[in-house]
Amino acid sequence: MNSVIAEAGRTPDAGAHEHPNQFALLRQRRFAPFFWTQFCGAANDNLFKFAFTVMVTYQLQVAWLPPAMAGLVIGALFILPFLLFSATSGQLADKLDKRRLILLVKWLEVAIMVLAAWGFFRAHVPVLLACTFLMGLHSTLFGPVKFAYLPQHLGERELTGGNGMVEMGTFVAILLGNVAGGLVVAIPQAGAQWVGIACIALAVAGRLVAQAIPASPATDPGLRVNWNAFSETWRNLKLARRDVVVFRSLLGISWMWFFGAVFLSQFPSFAREVLHGNEQVASLLLVVFSIGIGTGSLLCEALSRRHVEIGLVPLGAFGMSVFAIDLFFASRGLPAAAPLGLGAFVAAPAHWRVMADLALLSLFAGLYSVPMYALIQLRAQPTHRARIIAANNILNALFMIASSVIAGALLKAGLGIPQVFLALGIANALVALYIFLLVPEYLLRFVAWVASRLVYRFRVRGDEHIPVQGAAVLVCNHVSFVDAVLLMAASPRPIHFVMDHRIFRIPVLGALFRLARAIPVAPQKDDPAVYEAAFERAAQVLREGDLLAIFPEGAITRDGRLQPFKGGIVKILERAAQDGVQATVVPMALTNLWGSFFSRIEQGGAMVRPFRRGIFNRVGLNVGAPVPAAQAQPEALQARVAALLAA
Repeated sequence: MNSVIAEAGRTPDAGAHEHPNQFALLRQRRFAPFFWTQFCGAANDNLFKFAFTVMVTYQLQVAWLPPAMAGLVIGALFILPFLLFSATSGQLADKLDKRRLILLVKWLEVAIMVLAAWGFFRAHVPVLLACTFLMGLHSTLFGPVKFAYLPQHLGERELTGGNGMVEMGTFVAILLGNVAGGLVVAIPQAGAQWVGIACIALAVAGRLVAQAIPASPATDPGLRVNWNAFSETWRNLKLARRDVVVFRSLLGISWMWFFGAVFLSQFPSFAREVLHGNEQVASLLLVVFSIGIGTGSLLCEALSRRHVEIGLVPLGAFGMSVFAIDLFFASRGLPAAAPLGLGAFVAAPAHWRVMADLALLSLFAGLYSVPMYALIQLRAQPTHRARIIAANNILNALFMIASSVIAGALLKAGLGIPQVFLALGIANALVALYIFLLVPEYLLRFVAWVASRLVYRFRVRGDEHIPVQGAAVLVCNHVSFVDAVLLMAASPRPIHFVMDHRIFRIPVLGALFRLARAIPVAPQKDDPAVYEAAFERAAQVLREGDLLAIFPEGAITRDGRLQPFKGGIVKILERAAQDGVQATVVPMALTNLWGSFFSRIEQGGAMVRPFRRGIFNRVGLNVGAPVPAAQAQPEALQARVAALLAA
């Protein structure tokens, strides 16, 4: 893996804020006020939009805004500011203290909701349309702040859990906002007025909670704001493209919004035309979808061992496609019936498969999106992190607009809604494969994730010693053909491996290590050119500030005992030091791996008896404290690794 990690500054030390799980963040000032501020804003957006849509559709007669167009117009007005002002909002979030900007945005929300309340009291549609645009502007200004705030206050081990909580909270807020908007606006005689009061109350609550958000210093206070949205949008996209992994992640997230927007926009029609249900059934689909997204988002921390684990992304993409395709088969051929109420719909066994497919595809969408957001926050340079998020918001808006156009075209071409879902599931598989081939790191992390959870029961101790930034050499004993895969699973960052050139000849594993762009090394007497090139490439990895891993024994142990360390590490460190790079050295020890399927044994070779130790073997990795380069002599490192083996 040769992606360059573009990081500047320091992320917070998660160890200073140890907590048992992501829910404990809700008791900490650095997260809880921000979470509830975001929650109130998302709930208010959706209460306002849905109540306004229902009012125009069912309660008012507006000749120039027919009911069939109301939802589209309101949705388009809300998204438009993301296209026009995201670039500017990203610059402001990088230039200003984020707490100060959040407070200003919350005051703006209060003002907008006061105007909207007047519009609801007077049933003034043009004013409410203007407020829709302004609430879109409010969300546009808050978006880059939201995702740039988290890496300033959460450590690498907390980012996945924090993003999962925010994603879960957002979808719960969307759900509650829509439900409340529909119920309140339906109150006889006074529904619109109560909507206006509720919107002001939520805006004021958000502003009061935001007061407790801690200071978040500007990451680029000297930035000169470019008010030309078009040129700045292009500049933001160019900033994002500097890191291939970050840019492909932006595209991957935008595709997820494309995918989700198709389902969300088709729920009313799907409920009425395919499932033969009433409005309550359409609401049930939204509830199931939101619960699935929230559950998947929360699962990310548990499945990732509290690291940014992008190995979950291929798993999420696979699940999205499988259950979108199965939704087509589950929903076709349902018998026609009079519009079913909620009770009658739930009572029919055929509908449970539909709801299960919907819940699972949204759950996997949560597994897909949260690690991508966390990766962008971790890899993007802090000085322009908010502008990268702004670029993502622009792409999201464009992809959501494209989803409406393409879904509409498919329906006009004669496809039914289940067929659109089928086409979307197939397209998702193709898009995911394309992204993963362009950025092999996703597939490599997925293989490492599977190996460390399904092939082995893998436990890591001392992983806080693996640096989240800066050049470092990982030094480990060599026990099996999958040592590199297990190290990948333990590290929050990509690792460049120096490996015996003969391992590249092994089927499957060889292809995997070539995909990882591992550095082949041969004995100097066998191939001087390969030997010299390996040391130069290894030194270059350290010059670029990345992680390098070597197995100083030179070969996989044949008797399970630690072999003498060779002096190659000293040569690599000296070459890097010539360019002023002082890399630290992190000793590691793989434990209980000897005798497993992928290790050699004295009575035979590796990979010849699949179940000689059963399945789900318990193996471990002990990570020691970093050692300065000046103390990284082979004998001293061997002693440290031996001590870790005995721990």
